[in-house]
Amino acid sequence: MNTQPTLEKEGGKAGTADVPQSSDGLKAGLKNRHLSMIAIGGVIGAGLFVGSGSGIAAAGPAILLSYALVGAMVVFVMRMLGEMAAARPSSGSFSAYADVALGRWAGFSIGWLYWFFWVVVLAVEATAGAKILESWVPAVPQWGWALIVMVVLTATNLGSVASYGEFEFWFAGIKVVAIGAFVVIGMLAVFGVLPGSDNPGAGFAHLTDSGGFFPMGAGAVLTGVLMVVFSFMGSEIVTLAAGESEDPQKAVTKATNSVIWRIGVFYLGSIFVVLTLLPWNDKSIVDKGSYVAALDSIGIAHAGQIMNVIVLTAVLSCLNSGLYTASRMAFSLGRRGDAPKAFAKTNARGVPTAAILGSVVFGFVAVFFNYKWPDTVFAFLLNSSGAVALFVWLVICVTQLRMRGIILRESPEKLVVRMWLFPYLTWATIVMIVGVLGYMVYDGGSNRDQVVLSLLVAALVIAISLVRQRFGTADRTAELSERA
Repeated sequence: MNTQPTLEKEGGKAGTADVPQSSDGLKAGLKNRHLSMIAIGGVIGAGLFVGSGSGIAAAGPAILLSYALVGAMVVFVMRMLGEMAAARPSSGSFSAYADVALGRWAGFSIGWLYWFFWVVVLAVEATAGAKILESWVPAVPQWGWALIVMVVLTATNLGSVASYGEFEFWFAGIKVVAIGAFVVIGMLAVFGVLPGSDNPGAGFAHLTDSGGFFPMGAGAVLTGVLMVVFSFMGSEIVTLAAGESEDPQKAVTKATNSVIWRIGVFYLGSIFVVLTLLPWNDKSIVDKGSYVAALDSIGIAHAGQIMNVIVLTAVLSCLNSGLYTASRMAFSLGRRGDAPKAFAKTNARGVPTAAILGSVVFGFVAVFFNYKWPDTVFAFLLNSSGAVALFVWLVICVTQLRMRGIILRESPEKLVVRMWLFPYLTWATIVMIVGVLGYMVYDGGSNRDQVVLSLLVAALVIAISLVRQRFGTADRTAELSERA
């Protein structure tokens, strides 16, 4: 009789998760300070700086509720993922857990979909960074800057995991300091106590003085959800990185417990400052961007260039983490026999060279598509990966429903992080995510295209996994599960 898969670390037996030297070939080169900053910076993408103005224009002050709803969803998903990752750190994170809890088809499918999502993000962020750099040094063409950025960050990731951690530590640190300073300076200006500020200091009046808190109606909150949800992507990266840290269980526990205040301060706090410094319908919020408009209202000189530096930092951070994440997912898939075996090999420094190069090659191809066919081929890639992150969150929820029982049965002492109100809050989160996907279809336009195309790509990947499983072409090479 077959039993549920036992819970083991990739390349080693259960109970080895606390060994600093990873037994799967990766090296524990990330320090606790690296993991802490990756956790803090992981939820701060360029989308927060660039896309928040459109959300404010669509929902008014009620966009705060949109951010709060999505933030709560991310907190719950991270809590579930933290429960599994603290019990069993893995380079494949949720893909490896789905493999154990739901079946090989689930681990294969969600792993490749997540890899696809991040290699497309590489192209998006490389192009965004190149545009900023070209505006500073126009002598170098945009494609040249994109190439330079990709090559530099590829070299960083090929060096060692410590190199990635160090770069990300400083990239994330700049973002954190910038937003922290923005919130503090902005709140002083809101109450009229910032010396030399040009802002009238209206307190909280702007939250209701231009049509009330719901100027576009309560339904606009849901529209706002669709516009802000993708700026939260990347919070799950820390659980992949934990497998290469000095103390995986401690790092995951700390990151999971701190996600609430991170979202509260960096997302809700900064958007709250924007909405209290300016009326929500001020045209400069859309024309200049919400943060630049807010800084201009205070009277800070060169606000646009300051934000360009911060946005470039966010872009480089996202590129750096995206390449790392895609390569580690490819590595994990290789370990489980779901990707070329070369992806599972590491060099003397514990770096999965083939997995990194395989990921970056597709990223370079996507960058080329973005320049050559931005409205056709690249638009298809972008839309077909657009809803994948929501699929990932959904799989995390369903996986956690099964993994709780597996952990309790095999190693209950490792259940140091627990999902609140299990299983009721897990089911509630599932309903929330399905609701967002359903509303994207109902909303129509590009949102519907993203869901439909992402579903088609997901169906194709699942079909491939089932065919491989059916005809026995998938060779089980990792020890994630064993059957009695």
